[in-house]
Amino acid sequence: MNNYTDEIRELAIGLGTATLYEASGIINCALDPLIRPVWQGAAVAGTAYPVACSPGDNLAIQIALERAPSGSVLTVTTNNFVAGYWGEVLTVAAESSSIKGLVIDGGVRDVAALRKRQFPAFSRGISVRGTTKASYRSVGQPIQITGTPAKQGDLIVADDDGVIILPQALALEIIVKGQVREQQEATMMKRLTDGESTLDLMGLAKWRKN
Repeated sequence: MNNYTDEIRELAIGLGTATLYEASGIINCALDPLIRPVWQGAAVAGTAYPVACSPGDNLAIQIALERAPSGSVLTVTTNNFVAGYWGEVLTVAAESSSIKGLVIDGGVRDVAALRKRQFPAFSRGISVRGTTKASYRSVGQPIQITGTPAKQGDLIVADDDGVIILPQALALEIIVKGQVREQQEATMMKRLTDGESTLDLMGLAKWRKN
């Protein structure tokens, strides 16, 4: 499993999910856009640690908090069942284990506390409904989350634009491509400021009406 350095994580956050998605060329690396930051401005990048919960049961998350390596981002599928799988208590436990963040296709609660603690959490919804602790599907094993594969070692990046998961074998290459894309966009924006047209810069001049 890859444990990405602070420099790599900061680069990924700085480039952002939109740039990295475009640089990747991988259509299904982006999660369902309904998975949103719990508080505005949240951003995280780190090693995915996959977790599969039974619907309405967060036992798998409790186990993952003991097993996930430092620097992990818990990447949790509930098969889109929205309940309060995560709240302030688990946030404190995660922080003490140096877990970097949470991405879940289910729900969370205690939003004010997560915002106050600045813990990066991304979820499908907010729900006060509690969960049981009686069963789980898998912890640390590969999963599919909203149709995107996730396994230990993949790089997960999340911000206000969405969530992406980059395969471990390609993650560093994609970051380099993202840096190139960022430089190209900076040049394009300078030319736009100078008065050039997106139709010209993007090779779309044939669509200009005479």
